Amino acid sequence: MISLIGNILWFVLGGVFMGLAWFLVGLLAFVTIIGIPWAKACFVIGMFSFFPFGKEAVSRKELTQQEDIGTGFLGLLGNIIWFLVAGIWLAIGHLVSAVALFVTIIGIPFGIQHVKLAFIALAPIGMTVVDSDRDSTA
Repeated sequence: MISLIGNILWFVLGGVFMGLAWFLVGLLAFVTIIGIPWAKACFVIGMFSFFPFGKEAVSRKELTQQEDIGTGFLGLLGNIIWFLVAGIWLAIGHLVSAVALFVTIIGIPFGIQHVKLAFIALAPIGMTVVDSDRDSTA
């Protein structure tokens, strides 16, 4: 119930803007055809950016205990390209939003979420979003 309240407040008080930014970058990447892997990551993290409470981003390698194309060398290469093209800009957007929220006491939990999203924005390839209360043996 607390996650639901947090997500509603987050969405109404500005989370929608950064979620839309993720979706815009995802659409731009999708249009280029070669950017489809980045677009998929943008849409996953964009949904997470819309409603972050009660969820967390984890490495797919950590979750499944096996490597895939996004968690190996190609994922690293993809994250480097991502960082240079779009990641830094999304991270800056999240950090600016975080600083604005840290000004108020009530905005601190929302600012912390923006900082977490800023780190994810730097290297989203190979990440997936899961419920926070998932079984740790999954």
